[in-house]
Amino acid sequence: MNILDKIVLRKKEEVALAKQSVSVKQLEAGLHFNRNPYVFKDFLLDEKRTGIIAEFKRRSPSKGVINDQVTVEDVTRAYVAAGASALSVLTDVDFFGGHNNDLLAARAVNEIPVLRKDFMIDEYQILEAKALGADIILLIAAILTPAEIKNFSSLAKSLGLNVLLEVHNLEELQRSICKDLDAIGVNNRNLADFTVNIQTSFDLVNQIPDEFMKISESAISAPQTINELRAAGFNGFLIGENFMKTPNPGQAMEEFSKQLISV
Repeated sequence: MNILDKIVLRKKEEVALAKQSVSVKQLEAGLHFNRNPYVFKDFLLDEKRTGIIAEFKRRSPSKGVINDQVTVEDVTRAYVAAGASALSVLTDVDFFGGHNNDLLAARAVNEIPVLRKDFMIDEYQILEAKALGADIILLIAAILTPAEIKNFSSLAKSLGLNVLLEVHNLEELQRSICKDLDAIGVNNRNLADFTVNIQTSFDLVNQIPDEFMKISESAISAPQTINELRAAGFNGFLIGENFMKTPNPGQAMEEFSKQLISV
């Protein structure tokens, strides 16, 4: 059993427990359930912003603790000040050290789109994301069937949420495309063994239909890489570990962004 299998197995248990403790009716009465989510595309294509989706992540299965000494409020506000187009907040507890409260905290202090970064396997989690104040949900092709992707994205759109589909190879991409997606992300990290290869993005970018925004995820550590990815056709760039591994992630992003402009 690889890491991804273990995460999904645990996620099924988590969702079952969540359903017992918080009903759908309670979710629908949540603080943010009736707010209108931000439009991801508007922020991603805003020329005043960097195109970076900046991630708050305390730890990962492959690296262990990355940074558990900073607050989600401080880091995400600094990301926004440094030109982030969107925020990504991990809500997985066991493997990434995240929490639903992290998403609530990020939402409370920022006015740009927030992605709920988690392993979505049940419609309940989409309703939960809406109640927590997310603007974007992540659907990972590697753990979902084409029918699930279609149904989940349709539900998300009915709630006003933006949908980011994550793929790792051409087979996942071709079987997973459906009309209710907003963006397609190429994850350069192999979720089975957590190795990374930026070439994955360059190999797949021209296979993604132009009607969708194109996002490159993981393995981005240099401004020059973003310039190359943008030239290849990508609109957005998800970066977490490169900033989070520093004592001051917001400052790290600010310095990165300044280099991006001058490169």
